[in-house]
Amino acid sequence: MEISAAGRLEVRITAADVGKRVSVRRLSEPGVTEGQFTDTVGVLTSWDSGVLVITRKSGESVRFAESSLVAGKVVPPAPARRRGPAASYAELAHVSARAWRPTESERLGGWELRAASGFTRRANSVLPLGDPGLPLDGALDVVRRWYGDRGLPAYLQTATGAEGTQELLCAELERRGWVREVTAELWIGALAPVADRAEAEAGGAVLARQADEAWLARYQRKGVDEVALKVLGGGSPRSGEAGRGREPSVWFASVPGEGAVPAAIGRCVVDGRWAGFGAVEVDPAQRRRGLATVVMAALARRALAEGASAAWLQVEEDNTAARALYAGMGFGAHHAYHHYREPEGSTP
Repeated sequence: MEISAAGRLEVRITAADVGKRVSVRRLSEPGVTEGQFTDTVGVLTSWDSGVLVITRKSGESVRFAESSLVAGKVVPPAPARRRGPAASYAELAHVSARAWRPTESERLGGWELRAASGFTRRANSVLPLGDPGLPLDGALDVVRRWYGDRGLPAYLQTATGAEGTQELLCAELERRGWVREVTAELWIGALAPVADRAEAEAGGAVLARQADEAWLARYQRKGVDEVALKVLGGGSPRSGEAGRGREPSVWFASVPGEGAVPAAIGRCVVDGRWAGFGAVEVDPAQRRRGLATVVMAALARRALAEGASAAWLQVEEDNTAARALYAGMGFGAHHAYHHYREPEGSTP
């Protein structure tokens, strides 16, 4: 907290600091002046009519009255990770988007509108990585029409918690009634330790360039059709990507089970220095046997052979088992990401 030379707490932020990362101390209970303080760190996303809104790294918005504020200051961006690969939000947003590429996309200024017949929100949402070239309300109208023409709900994929993420956009969407349906985190780590975790056992996983019927039988998403297979297999190049260097390579891993359905599966997209892991599924009857580690180790070894050195994956907040597994492999959270859905009954 900001403390004056006289030892008093001071408020050194104003409404002009909206959009900056701040640290504040406020009274937890109205009328209580001692011992009931709450500290909050995040991006100041609003200061209107005596009410402040701060968006935390997780994307959670904290609202409180200006009258409860006892100290505050602007603070530097969140510190970089102390271990693992260095990476910006923009780099990770691009590489993760290339791992779940849509079958159709269109540019709206710095926004990319993506569609794939509804298979996975990551390929059926707007990726807003710049100025759309229109006022926000106009851009959202275009978005709703574009998805409506395809019989799809309009989603925006945003991020919070790292330098360059979109806390202000999240706040504006919430003011307009857009609903945050999913929050997850993107984790990163070094690739070599993943390969070393089960090197002796990794030969038990079979790698292929395409998802066969057995792999799909273990995959948790139902109703996989030709569009879904195309997205899983690499999708279509995004607008402006044609001819830009080597295309990502996609690998599927399976650990044979007792029947026709594999005991465990996984998917990895190798894109330059990055290997992105996903679709790691294990037969519930065979969990806690290290099969997820076997799958990831086999994929990691393949990615290392193709020149990758860093790894990323996406994990939902409530998936405690996966979070423990990935933390044990050296992964850690880089930023949170969210999918906002258009308000019910909204019309462009």
